[in-house]
Amino acid sequence: MHYVEAKGILSPRNGMNLYRGCVHGCIYCDSRSSCYHMDHAFEDVAVKRNAIALLEDALKRRRKPCMIAAGSMTDPYIPLEEELGHVRQALELVLRYGFGITLITKSARVLRDLDLLAAINRRTKCVVQMTLTTYDEALCRKLEPHVSTTRERFQALLQLREAGIPTVVWLCPILPFINDTRENLEGVLDLCLQAGVCGIVCFGMGVTLREGSREYFYAQLDRLFPGMKERYIAAYGSRYLLESPNSRQLTALFHDVCRRGGMVHDNDSVFRYLRTLEERTDQLSLFG
Repeated sequence: MHYVEAKGILSPRNGMNLYRGCVHGCIYCDSRSSCYHMDHAFEDVAVKRNAIALLEDALKRRRKPCMIAAGSMTDPYIPLEEELGHVRQALELVLRYGFGITLITKSARVLRDLDLLAAINRRTKCVVQMTLTTYDEALCRKLEPHVSTTRERFQALLQLREAGIPTVVWLCPILPFINDTRENLEGVLDLCLQAGVCGIVCFGMGVTLREGSREYFYAQLDRLFPGMKERYIAAYGSRYLLESPNSRQLTALFHDVCRRGGMVHDNDSVFRYLRTLEERTDQLSLFG
């Protein structure tokens, strides 16, 4: 960990990352890609020392409340958050100034802030987004070694539902030859149905690899799945998009289960819902 001074905290689309870098160790993480120009080791998390002051200044200046989105590049609930509490401080500001919040995480640590998330949702709007990758707990420990397991995330989704907080699941990535099976997809979707998630974001049955993330991913394949790197190279070469050979069948299954289960599965509709701070009537009207 090291501290940095940030020039700003909100992106043009009101995205916010209080930290830069991560220690969750997900083998497929796109945030490792060279195109993001990180000038320090990925696991040496940069803490934006002045982030909370910048956020309060930004919220006070806004003429109209909007949705603030956290966690697009770094999971807000990395272990450091337990010590520093920056996310909790940011949520307190969001509540104080009447903004909405949506955050994306893979960590059950989100439950620490259940009181604030529920308070925000009662006043304006709060949506928690949770990534689910695999139904298999042992495989989850390989793919995402230092973060809450799928079952732990599922339990968090249940508690969020009980608190009245809407949830969205990111179904990604689907790694060819690893978790691209009917059994895995059905298992994950069943958890989503049980948890009553509002919608699911899915960018297809595959994974994307860029310079930087590709090298790390292949090194982990060598360590965890001997021979798999060679299989990837033979099948995909240096492509950016690596689509599962089972993509057509899995995609049809995905849409069918979501349709029958009443889960929104159109990305544009989900993102419109996440970006929009509605009037305090029916928050789910955008999904209607």
